[in-house]
Amino acid sequence: MKDDDTMITLIKRLFIGVMLCLCLNTYAAQIYVTDYASEAQAKVFVTTYKSEANCIVYETKYQSDSGSGVWYFTNYKSDARAVIYYTKYKSEADLVVHFTNYKSEARCRY
Repeated sequence: MKDDDTMITLIKRLFIGVMLCLCLNTYAAQIYVTDYASEAQAKVFVTTYKSEANCIVYETKYQSDSGSGVWYFTNYKSDARAVIYYTKYKSEADLVVHFTNYKSEARCRY
């Protein structure tokens, strides 16, 4: 049972990471932040250390921006490609991210 749970968790994290970080080379990943963990597709923990992060995220103000790890935050859940919930605990996160001020640093690794 534990091995099955571990495999499911691994597959879920991989899927969520690819979904959040894969930008279709035309638009930034459109992200909606929810206040409810139950409606989120991924729980995200923000770290201050780049070395801990699965994704180095650059927040853009433009939907038309592109690149891996480039996120555009939308105010409307219906416009989002992914719905995330910020968690205070790294242990319950599906994805660990670090925000950068430089688009050239944005990337996801698995």
